[in-house]
Amino acid sequence: MAHRVQLVNYASKIVYDTSHAEDVVQEAWTRLSRASENQLINEPVRYLYRIVRNLSIDFLRRSAREGLHVGLDMEIASRVISDDAPCAEATLIAREEMRIVLEAIAELPERERIAIEMYRFGNFKLREIAEHLGVSVGLVHSLIADGLAHCDRRRNARI
Repeated sequence: MAHRVQLVNYASKIVYDTSHAEDVVQEAWTRLSRASENQLINEPVRYLYRIVRNLSIDFLRRSAREGLHVGLDMEIASRVISDDAPCAEATLIAREEMRIVLEAIAELPERERIAIEMYRFGNFKLREIAEHLGVSVGLVHSLIADGLAHCDRRRNARI
């Protein structure tokens, strides 16, 4: 419960919707509870962040399969279909780039992946990420730079 707000913020940056982010965090908590019945979880907060990330990405994929934002509230739907919305081609290109970047992030070593997710999706400061990972701020900076370079290489290689 102490990390609920941060977890919801983290999920919101991925799914772009606070109510869905709260659902994701609730599901993550349920999964953590079930997993802890059968095994000792040494770092439950880190485990929760990983579950939240995975569930958020699953939500995005499911939303893409079902059609962009089907069933979401009217505010989101109105933003999606607004007059200044990008054309279908631009949307498809952006989705493909996002898919490539998410795959590239999933390929990263765990510390790099967590650092990038916390920095880009969770808006955490380098100091906060360093504390979470138990490393120096300089190392966090290097992890993020290396991870983003990997994502750029993967994106540029596919486009």
